[in-house]
Amino acid sequence: MSKGHGRVERRSITTTTWLNEYLTRWPGVQQVFRLERQRRADGKTTVEVVYGISSLSPVAAPPDTVLGYTRSHWGIESLHYVRDVTLDEDRCRVRRGTAPRVLASLRNVAVYLLRRLGAGTIAAAVRTVVARPELALAALNQPISISE
Repeated sequence: MSKGHGRVERRSITTTTWLNEYLTRWPGVQQVFRLERQRRADGKTTVEVVYGISSLSPVAAPPDTVLGYTRSHWGIESLHYVRDVTLDEDRCRVRRGTAPRVLASLRNVAVYLLRRLGAGTIAAAVRTVVARPELALAALNQPISISE
């Protein structure tokens, strides 16, 4: 059970290997899971059930570990939010060769440099740099410490 953002959430997970032989479309599947999230907020309770598959064996990832992985998945999503929303990465039409990876790397560098401007949010930093492009050039010329 966890509390936060004005809600109480209880998660329970069930894992099994019984369905592996039927999931031939996903080579390497080691287990499947059913995750139930029960949330109570503002006096209202909602229940959400999601299903998933894993290439990790039950020995490598027992139910509590799978539960932790499903929880940490959203941590990864929050890291990509800035690239997806603020930098509009999802609408990029570049799809071939190494160009998508190069552009993603450049966006990561841009986010790092924009954070160093100290504007509060990346969106605010983008607006600042658009209004004052000389700040972008100054950020490129600042030394970078390895300990950061």
